[in-house]
Amino acid sequence: MRIATIGAGKMAHTLGSLWVAAGHEVYVGARRAAEGQRVGNEIGGEGGAIENGLADADVVLLSVPGTAAAEVAATAAAGDSINGKVLIDCSNALGHQAFAAPPDSFVLEIPAVAETVAQAAPSANVVKAFNLLAAEVWSSPAREFDGQHLLVPVCGDDDTAVLTTSQLVTDAGGHPIRAGNLTRARYAESTTAFIMGLWFAGHDARAMLPPLAATAAR
Repeated sequence: MRIATIGAGKMAHTLGSLWVAAGHEVYVGARRAAEGQRVGNEIGGEGGAIENGLADADVVLLSVPGTAAAEVAATAAAGDSINGKVLIDCSNALGHQAFAAPPDSFVLEIPAVAETVAQAAPSANVVKAFNLLAAEVWSSPAREFDGQHLLVPVCGDDDTAVLTTSQLVTDAGGHPIRAGNLTRARYAESTTAFIMGLWFAGHDARAMLPPLAATAAR
């Protein structure tokens, strides 16, 4: 696949490098073309201005702060360059003071980013994925913890877009799970804020829930 990123930050760099290693073509797009080119070169792909990578892309990774995601998606959609394409939103709209006094400071400025992105770019097939974990987790070689493979929830309305995104999750070393339609992405975003608040307050959030075998879920 040919993947273009909108944004050249940590997630674009980390996921882009994993996808290049898996055999995909990756173009890193940035507002400053030189930055996109630098990151693209670092991961073994290409890079430059955002608009130069979108036309030939099969999949677009929207890797910008959640508070700006809808506006950025609308700009891309206005040029018809993401029409009919898979648009993966990996963002969270955490407040600027999230790390100030956890857990209470971890709040969402926008409660449903993926849905606002879909409204801003109705011609794209928006999928929510990769928002639960920081880039540092993906840059680590570890994909199993206490014998469990790393699960990545994928939310979307278009089955083909979900399958495509799920393949990219697998190629990055994660295990994709279909987590419902795009309307459920808001719960993934809220979970991120809640869990991160606990992590940065020094609590192991995994200990809140027993393993599946010990639950009543059947």
